[in-house]
Amino acid sequence: MAINVDVVRNWQFPELRQTYSTRDTILYGLALGYGSDPGNEADLRFVYEENLLALPTMAVVLCHPGFWISDPATGIDATKAVHGEQHCTFHRPLPATGSLVGRAKVTAVIDKGRGKGALVITERVIADAENSLPIATLEQRTMCRGDGGFGESAAASAAVGPAPARAAAAADADAEPDLVVDLPTLPQAALIFRLSADPNPLHADPAVARAAGFPRPILHGLCSYGVAARAIVQACCAGDPHALKHLGVRFSAPLFPGETLRTEIWRVGAGIRFRCLAAERNVVVMANGSAGVG
Repeated sequence: MAINVDVVRNWQFPELRQTYSTRDTILYGLALGYGSDPGNEADLRFVYEENLLALPTMAVVLCHPGFWISDPATGIDATKAVHGEQHCTFHRPLPATGSLVGRAKVTAVIDKGRGKGALVITERVIADAENSLPIATLEQRTMCRGDGGFGESAAASAAVGPAPARAAAAADADAEPDLVVDLPTLPQAALIFRLSADPNPLHADPAVARAAGFPRPILHGLCSYGVAARAIVQACCAGDPHALKHLGVRFSAPLFPGETLRTEIWRVGAGIRFRCLAAERNVVVMANGSAGVG
């Protein structure tokens, strides 16, 4: 079955409302490794109810529409779909507890060509449920590796439309980074993170991971994304999570729970470029990273 472009492009997401508590915020912080050093008071702010803070990237697990592309109506081969990029803009601080509303839509379906897959871009706006003020705008780019080639007809091409640009430049890996932050991930990080978000057994069951071609369960991309945010907040925001205004990455390789995430940071004018590596293997796991702080 081929991708049904019209159905995907016009997918109707229900408006989602969610009330979250200190427990949810603490659980998210624990998955990112906050609290590994109980004596670190700066980190304790994200995992202890007294003066609790939420890292802004926690928005990615709130009012989540689920794995909707696996619905047979989409025609997408969900077994070959991978999370390609994540971009978040933070409009105002995410409270440590609260009630939110999430509204999602598909903004583009792009044919990369026969044998090259398709790109599905979704946008989700998270807002305060009481006053409707937006808190974060989240853009996810999903590469559907088994679904390219549908745009070879003129009708299909017209239905798809142009790809919105994402012009985050790659960091100059030949230049020495201005800052380097090493943060170890917990061996049980994926098991904790799946309680906040994606329960896919790929992140928990060794047999499922082996069947997918991995030696052991891999860490969720959105968990490693959160650890990268933690590094940027620590290095570039003086520890203030409210100073992070944007974070975007392209996922380039899996990170395994227990590995050290090394974030290499370059200051480029008023902006920040970064990349993240699995330090023990010297493998880039997130590329084309960009951040805005202020």
